[in-house]
Amino acid sequence: MSIPINKSIFALLAILWLFSSFKKERLNPQAPQAAFKTLRFLDSISGLKTVAGIHNREPNAAPATWTDSIHSSTGKYPGLWSGDFLFEQDNIDNRQAMINEAIHQWKHGALVNIMWHACNPALNQPCGFDGQGVLSQMTNDQWTQLLTEGTPVNRKWKAMMDEVCVYLQQLKDQHVEVLWRPLHEMNQAKFWWGGRPGPEGTRMLYQQMHDYMTKTKGLTNLVWIWDLQDFSTLPGDVNAYNPGAGYWDIAALDFYDGSGYTSKKYNTMVSMAKGKPIAIGECEVLPTAAQLLAQPKWTFFMSWSELTFAGNSNVKLDSLYHAGNVITLDQMPGWK
Repeated sequence: MSIPINKSIFALLAILWLFSSFKKERLNPQAPQAAFKTLRFLDSISGLKTVAGIHNREPNAAPATWTDSIHSSTGKYPGLWSGDFLFEQDNIDNRQAMINEAIHQWKHGALVNIMWHACNPALNQPCGFDGQGVLSQMTNDQWTQLLTEGTPVNRKWKAMMDEVCVYLQQLKDQHVEVLWRPLHEMNQAKFWWGGRPGPEGTRMLYQQMHDYMTKTKGLTNLVWIWDLQDFSTLPGDVNAYNPGAGYWDIAALDFYDGSGYTSKKYNTMVSMAKGKPIAIGECEVLPTAAQLLAQPKWTFFMSWSELTFAGNSNVKLDSLYHAGNVITLDQMPGWK
């Protein structure tokens, strides 16, 4: 039995529409990222160029100290500015100054990266960078409490998150997209949050934090960075600590083990990311422009404050910041 021509055309159009939708989904498996200008930009440069960045560690009272030092050394401002909520009382008191600088940097076209060296919620805040603070350890019972709704440790952790969410909300109100890098170096057991592989380990804490900040607190301006350190266990760590593709937008690797920018580390991150952006989350010794040409999917690098100048000569910094495949602030597209 033949189908009337009008029905045939309708059926054909329906099939073409379904195929077109499927094809678009296949070609753009991370469609939600389209809402972020920063991710669209990083996607566009992946495989071509790398944004230069530097972290601005304490004091939060002067949150552009190391960014300005790069300018003094190279005549260029980094395309990525980074700040930290931190843990000591003076820096906690000056979080607003750090946030004001983040807004300033965003308005001038920089990528805004923020991290948080948080105090152990089973102990005290403020704290130090020591065995009673950021570098303390949790017992297994304390860890279970941390992940269990309504326990004292869990309530304290939520109260600490609430404190930083107030500032992240300010950035949302100012339309600032934040490259948010919490619980960094998940596979680093020196931090109270790190070194716990598996489904009920650090990745569960990251998942809970993600859901609390995005769903409960409504912080839809956060671009989530999942970050590891470059230990020899990296090929296994990218699975053991992975919170799941739905929980992160960028995968970052911190380079401190001394073996440098090996192809094995690079290929591990590229393979694991499955098309999402990858980045050099922290480093002391910076890659050269030639190394970035050989590993072009690193979308940004962020050197660590004072270590930048301890681990790299002024000649190297100047050469890198003026390289054709490195993007500095004057080359950023702006966020209007």
